[in-house]
Amino acid sequence: RFFIVKLLLDANNPNHVAGAVGFSVRENIVYVYKSKAILVACGGSVNIFHPRSVGEGKGRAWYPVWNAGSTYTMAAKVGAELSMMENRFTPARFKD
Repeated sequence: RFFIVKLLLDANNPNHVAGAVGFSVRENIVYVYKSKAILVACGGSVNIFHPRSVGEGKGRAWYPVWNAGSTYTMAAKVGAELSMMENRFTPARFKD
């Protein structure tokens, strides 16, 4: 298992992502990945939009509370197009 912390741009084409940098969550190892394409699938970030009802959704929603949206920032820093950020599928359920 590893955690990606930064996307790398191509030196010859600054509009192209050439790889990523990450680290192992189990060992003291840093990885540098070279790639032709990158797909960022980061899931839904929580606590960006505040719920209308008081007390509902704060850490009790479908998505985990530790997903604060840092992957969105990582993609935006290299100029990625973020689309449909306001839409996500969330079943109407709350955990107790």
